[in-house]
Amino acid sequence: MTGLPAIFAADIFPILLIAAAGFLLARFVEVQVRTVTNVVFYALLPSLVFHMLVTSTISGRQLWQMVLLAALVAAIMGVIGAVTARLLRLSRVESSAFLLVVMFSNGGNYGLPLVSFAFGPEALAYATVFFLTGAVLAYTVGSFLASAGRRPAGDALRGLLKMPVIYAAAAAIVVVGTGLTVPTAILRPVSLLRDAALPLMILILGMQLERAAFPKRAWVVATAVGISLLLAPCIALGLTSLLGVTGPARQAAVILSSMPVAVATTIIAIEYDAEPDMVTSAVFLSTILSPLTLAPLIAFLS
Repeated sequence: MTGLPAIFAADIFPILLIAAAGFLLARFVEVQVRTVTNVVFYALLPSLVFHMLVTSTISGRQLWQMVLLAALVAAIMGVIGAVTARLLRLSRVESSAFLLVVMFSNGGNYGLPLVSFAFGPEALAYATVFFLTGAVLAYTVGSFLASAGRRPAGDALRGLLKMPVIYAAAAAIVVVGTGLTVPTAILRPVSLLRDAALPLMILILGMQLERAAFPKRAWVVATAVGISLLLAPCIALGLTSLLGVTGPARQAAVILSSMPVAVATTIIAIEYDAEPDMVTSAVFLSTILSPLTLAPLIAFLS
């Protein structure tokens, strides 16, 4: 097996297989998605963010380059999403969900394993920083957008202070900035929780796919997914060329920008009741269609 089928079989199919296990758990074992989501939201993701930040070996310049790329991609996609939502005359809540879909890609539970399989450990190191930036943005800016769709802006801002991932990232920045050594008694349980985060997030993806139903406004979901899968790779390729990012860093940034809609958006949408059915449908559609865009992109970047 060679070419695109080989890329799909080696790099993409294993991840989809784990998601399929989550789908079957939700369908036949009736696992409660909300309970699993809360475990990830309040325990596993903060551990993942903290551990990845304190153990990163990328230089300061390379780290900030990845941070800048992730922030620019999200910002440009946000502008495109906001303009499109206005043109489509979406309601406030629908616009919030639309922005969640187009701004945040599935860099963690899909992107990191894919980069590791396709490009190896060096690209994975860059992808980790890119993912961390996207995760922080998703659980801060994304949570603000989702909560602002149903609450006043002031309430949404106060809601950010309840996000545990913020405190995990802040603690990691303090540790890295001061050169402190994290005691083994703390790092080991954090490491164990980190190890559980990614596979459980993939399982949540499958569970959410099982709940996906035909959306009331399918054309809105299709538009959001089209923007996410087709425009994001072009933006990432343009930014990496503009900033002179090459090699494994370019591979990591482009692939993570081009992933389907983040499963984290379903967690956020459920948490804040920001059109979760619409967001879940977008995650489902983009995940199903993603091999059609990712396999050629991997071949191009290789």
